[in-house]
Amino acid sequence: MVDIERTTTALLEGLFDHDNEAAWSQFDTRYRPIVVAFARKLGLSESDASDVAQETIFQFLQEYRDGKYDRDRGRLRSWLVGIARFRVAGVYRKKGVKREYRGESAMVTLPSDDECSTLWDQERRTVILQLAMQELRATTKAHDRTIKAFEMVAMNQIPVATVASDLEMTDQEVYLAKSRTAKRLRAIIERLEQTYDDEATT
Repeated sequence: MVDIERTTTALLEGLFDHDNEAAWSQFDTRYRPIVVAFARKLGLSESDASDVAQETIFQFLQEYRDGKYDRDRGRLRSWLVGIARFRVAGVYRKKGVKREYRGESAMVTLPSDDECSTLWDQERRTVILQLAMQELRATTKAHDRTIKAFEMVAMNQIPVATVASDLEMTDQEVYLAKSRTAKRLRAIIERLEQTYDDEATT
């Protein structure tokens, strides 16, 4: 697993060093999944969203190293959202030309900047949850059945009685599995969020 737990400030400082592959890898690992999910929510295919993510991260890296990103003028999130939104619009412009050629409407309206920022934050939370679950599974000493019970009840909203029956557990064991796993997961999420929340002062 790639270490993503450097603060955003430390990570950005590392990006200035062209030979610092670790900083680039960590930045890519941290933000690529968010950009992909963001672009998908704006209607792009998985392939187009992956292309947008690649272009967004590369453009940011170039502009950052050229000194175009001014921390005093805005958050990192706003900069990345702006680039990603522009890249998504570019995909739609290209597709619009093809639709016009076929005599179809080429009109596509993207969400406002504020709506895009809200969408970005939603996808960021989703990515953090996914990372936290990965870490939980990799590091927990709990039985697989305990984690499964938590996922079924807390994440899939399956009734406790059904989970207990499916996993051959008592209702009390399911409740206990949910409580203990949720506590461990919250601790991981809080730690991961600190690495992203550094954006607020970046």
